[in-house]
Amino acid sequence: MGLGLDVGNGEAAVGRRPDLRALPGGRGLDQLVVARHHSQRDSEVRRLLLVADLLALCAGLGAATLLFSQHPGEFLWGVVLLPLWVVVFKAYGLYDRDTKRISHGTVDDLPWIFHAMLLGSLLLLGIFRLTPIGGIELADLAVFAVVGTAAVTALRVVARHLAASLLGPERVLLIGDGVQVGTLARKLVAHPEYAVEPVGLISSSGEPSEETELPLLGTLEHLDLERVLAEQRVERVVVAHEDYDDGQLFGLLCRCRELGVKLSVLPQLFDALGPSVELDDVEGVTVLGITPPVLPRSSRFLKRTMDVVGAGVLLVLAAPVIAVAAIAIKLDSSGPAFFRQTRIGREGRRFQLLKCRTMCEDAEGMQAELMAQSKDPDWLHLEHDPRVTRVGRFLRHSSIDELPQLWNVLRGEMSLVGPRPICADEDRQLQGWRRTRIDLTPGLTGLWQVLGRANIPFEEMIKLDYLYVTNWSLWTDVSLILRTLPAVLFKRGVN
Repeated sequence: MGLGLDVGNGEAAVGRRPDLRALPGGRGLDQLVVARHHSQRDSEVRRLLLVADLLALCAGLGAATLLFSQHPGEFLWGVVLLPLWVVVFKAYGLYDRDTKRISHGTVDDLPWIFHAMLLGSLLLLGIFRLTPIGGIELADLAVFAVVGTAAVTALRVVARHLAASLLGPERVLLIGDGVQVGTLARKLVAHPEYAVEPVGLISSSGEPSEETELPLLGTLEHLDLERVLAEQRVERVVVAHEDYDDGQLFGLLCRCRELGVKLSVLPQLFDALGPSVELDDVEGVTVLGITPPVLPRSSRFLKRTMDVVGAGVLLVLAAPVIAVAAIAIKLDSSGPAFFRQTRIGREGRRFQLLKCRTMCEDAEGMQAELMAQSKDPDWLHLEHDPRVTRVGRFLRHSSIDELPQLWNVLRGEMSLVGPRPICADEDRQLQGWRRTRIDLTPGLTGLWQVLGRANIPFEEMIKLDYLYVTNWSLWTDVSLILRTLPAVLFKRGVN
C-alpha cells in the first residue's frame, strides 16, 4: 500500500527510510513534505510559554520584594535563579504537553503548575541560605508563590492565545471510518478554542463519512501519504484504533515518525476509558488501569463539603440577582417567578428542580405539539422556542435562570458539578450502561454544560455523563467549575 501500513513485524518500516528525494516533479523533501517545519510550531509555542513563565516569576519576585522584603538584593538573586525554575517546569512537562495533546487548556496545567511552584519555592528557600543575604523570609516566599502561581496561569493563557493568533490553527488529518472519527471532527469544528482545523479524511472504504462533512482525501489502499501531508499542510494525524489492526497502526506510527508528523490515536475503548486511565508498567508490558467503579466515602465527603460551602457562598452573593430576576419575570408575564419540575436524581430518586421561570405559564402543555419541530428526536430542541418570554431569553443567555438551583445543591438533591438532571421521560430511555449516570448526584454544571449544552445531542450527552461518573476526581470538579465561567460568558450552547 502507498501508506506503508502492511509492515508484517515492522522490520521494513523501521529499518528502511523512504527515498523522498525521488518524488514526482523533482521536488525534494524540504519543498514537499512540510513536516520538517512542524517542530518549528512546537518550538514557538514552547518559547512563548517560557517567556510567559519568566515574566510571571519576575512579577512574583517583584511583588514579594516590594511588599515585605528588606533586602532589595533578593530580587536580583531571584532573577539569577530563574534558570532553575525552567528546569523544574520542564521536569513537570509544562513545556511538552502541548506537543502530545490536541487540547491545550491552561486549566489542565494547574495541578502541575501548583506542584512545580511548591517544589521550586522549597528549593529557593534552601538555595537562598547559600547567598550573601543568608535566607529569605517566609512572608516573602508566600507572596512570591501566590502571585507567581496566579501570574503563571494568567500569562500562559495569554501565550496560548498569542500562539493561536500568530501560528494559526493546527491542521489535522483524520484516518478512519468509525463513529468516533466523525464525533471528534464535529467537536473540533464546533470548538474553535482548541485551535485545531480538521482538513480531511482518509478512509478504508473509499466512501465519505456520514458523521462528518470533511472532504475525502483518499483511501488506505491507494494513498501517497507524503503528498497528502504536503498538499494539506498537515501537522498532526489522528487515527481510530477500532478501524485498523495493530500491524497497520504500527506502520502508520513509523511513517509519521519518519516524516516528523505528530500522531494521536483514538483508543478502541474510548467510551469506557475516559481521561482518568492510569498507565501502568509490568516488566515492560503496558497495562491501562481503569478507575474503580465505587466512589470511596472520603471522596463523597469531599464532594459534599465543596457543594455545601460553594453553594452557600454563591447563594448569598446571588440572592440580590435572583430577587431582581423574580421581579422582572412577574412584570413581564403572568405566572409564578420560579419554575419547579420533577427531575431524576442520584439512584433514581425524584426531586423538584428550581429555576427562574423563562417560559410562558402553559409551556409544558405545548411540549407535545412542538416535538414535531425538534432537531433531536430524543428531547425537545428548538432553534427558537416560541414559549420563551422576553425576560426569559435574557435570563437564559446570561444563565441567571439556573441560580435558584443552588438551593437544590444545599438540600443535597444536586451537586455543583455532576451529570445533567434529566426528566422522567428522558430517564425511561436509558438502559444498561447508560444508567451509570445516576450513581452520582446531578450537577448545576458538568461536561454537557461546559462543552456546548443544547448543541450536544441527547445520546452524546449521556456518553459525557457516563465518562464523568466513571472518571470522577476532585480535580475534575474543580476544573469544570473553572471552565463554566467562560462557557457562560460566551453563551456557549445557549438555547
